Amino acid sequence: MNKKLMVVALLAALPASAMAAGENNIGNCGWGAKLFDGQRGIAPQVLAVTTNGTSGNQTFGITSGTSGCTQDGMVKSNWKTAMFIDGNKEKLAHDMSTGNGEALESLAMLMGIQDQHKTAFYRVTKENFARIFASNNVTTDQVVASLKQVLAADSELAAYSKSI
Repeated sequence: MNKKLMVVALLAALPASAMAAGENNIGNCGWGAKLFDGQRGIAPQVLAVTTNGTSGNQTFGITSGTSGCTQDGMVKSNWKTAMFIDGNKEKLAHDMSTGNGEALESLAMLMGIQDQHKTAFYRVTKENFARIFASNNVTTDQVVASLKQVLAADSELAAYSKSI
């Protein structure tokens, strides 16, 4: 069997969760996450997700609250936020510059900003507009990174920086 066919066969055998995009494709719990904690690259991710998937320990950990898993977690999808920003960049820039508007409200909702924090979110994005939209040709990745930094620096909104 040639190498390409073996790689395709190996990838087909992996759980679909191994293919999910994100900063940590395997989640933050289960034996695989603990065993390969802090390691970067494809190999540790594949090995960690395989460890979690083949033994079922991540599922058990989530349902039992063991192996570093919690039962109160939320499934987060940060790519949706980036996708929204990318598709609404001009409207969002306008809304952030004024501190209100439909696109900014939609972003707050998508990020899970609670009602009691929305006013602060609108204020902080307005005050930091020039930092978030640093140039006319700013990329989505730059907007996301800057928004994350701005929120992380604000004591009331720091927790939301993780939902970008």
